[in-house]
Amino acid sequence: RSRLQNQPKQSKNKASKNQSNSPNANVPDTSQANQATRQRNPTQRNTMSLSGTGTFCPPCSTPSDTSHRHLWLPPQANTSASDPIALGQLLLRNSLTNKKEPFVPMKHRHVRWYTCGPTVYDSSHVGHARTYLSFDIMRRIMTDYFHYNVLYQINTTDIDDKIILRARQNELLRQLEEDGSVDFEKLVGLAKEALEEAKAKSEEKKQKIEKELEEAINNKDSRARTEQEGLLEQHLVKRKNLEKDEVQIIEACSGNDRVILLKAAKSVLAEKLDREKGHLITDHSVFNQHARKYEREFMEDMTALGIREPDILTRVTEYVPQIIAFVQKIVDKGLAYESNGSVYLSLDAFQSKGHNYRKLSPAGPGGAATTAAEMAEGEGALAGSSSGSEKRNPNDFALWKASKAGEPAWDSPFGPGRPGWHIECSVVAGDILGENLDIHAGGEDLKFPHHDNELAQSEACFGCQQWVNY
Repeated sequence: RSRLQNQPKQSKNKASKNQSNSPNANVPDTSQANQATRQRNPTQRNTMSLSGTGTFCPPCSTPSDTSHRHLWLPPQANTSASDPIALGQLLLRNSLTNKKEPFVPMKHRHVRWYTCGPTVYDSSHVGHARTYLSFDIMRRIMTDYFHYNVLYQINTTDIDDKIILRARQNELLRQLEEDGSVDFEKLVGLAKEALEEAKAKSEEKKQKIEKELEEAINNKDSRARTEQEGLLEQHLVKRKNLEKDEVQIIEACSGNDRVILLKAAKSVLAEKLDREKGHLITDHSVFNQHARKYEREFMEDMTALGIREPDILTRVTEYVPQIIAFVQKIVDKGLAYESNGSVYLSLDAFQSKGHNYRKLSPAGPGGAATTAAEMAEGEGALAGSSSGSEKRNPNDFALWKASKAGEPAWDSPFGPGRPGWHIECSVVAGDILGENLDIHAGGEDLKFPHHDNELAQSEACFGCQQWVNY
């Protein structure tokens, strides 16, 4: 959120003449709104906001032993014109420090802003609306009021475990619907089998969570207890939904309408079909068509909300060669390693070079307190049970994933595979905005693992201590 403090009527800061020591500093002004506003009122260009000199200040504070929060390097402001405190400042809530900080762009009044876009596996929801509308308001304040020259990039994740699963499931359901050899009687038997398998799987997961919760309570581990209580709450919601599905499936089985039964049993049938036949779906177009459908929906929703289009929109599938080169560079530096066709960032090697891990969501020195549930979230729904044994450190995370049957694959020096979840943002943002970003924005729930892992792999590749300033 942005706030104004000590607002003056009008002030004007002289732009710094220092040259930036970061790449891509001379960002072109692509915003028509910026240009139009400056033409209407050019004298307000620097009102109540700071310009950057292209350099960093010394670290702002020493992290405490209890928080394990890492050092942050504030960009150096150009204060040659007057006292910025007297003029007032634009403050941003910076999740790198967990407090409000004066905003200073790295280079003069150019702002390089990257926002994590949607993973387009399903329709958007109110959480997406809230997130991107909030960023749009901030962007408008910075461009239309403070007259910063903002270059705003959003990336669409169009290949991911969730997309692969949902696309495969929908394709298999479509094939079942069109399969004339599966009459109503056979479909009833299939639906009942799928329901029993789903109930057994749900009960097994519930018992596992309850066991781990009990262990956390006995060990007086408050962090693990909170995590397991949250997982149990989420699971019980899913269990209630399964109970509702069961009622509808039983009712549909007592009738004779195939369409109604397919609709009632869609969820459980999708999981069963994917377990049994998901490996047979290998056509890339199945995954591409699924992603394009929900990408269009998302952009239409954003337009309906009145949210400005990004200056640049990128997609993961259009950057696979660059992703492979990015991963190879980290491997060549000795900060990542290949294992069974996958490539993992080595946190031990990374930290031995003086880098910090888990800047946004500290969890003990070097992220040592990272839990198995957090790692599972980061590795994705399709991560095999053997992925843990492939790693040198259980907290190492995938940069490149070896593709299994039923997953899209691209040729690489490491073998047929696909990008890891986190690597995409680092590559597309680095390609467009350079090796240092002024602002990185995204969902609060993705601070770890997604955004923390973005920071780590970017700093490993670019050889810097701070890839993002705010």
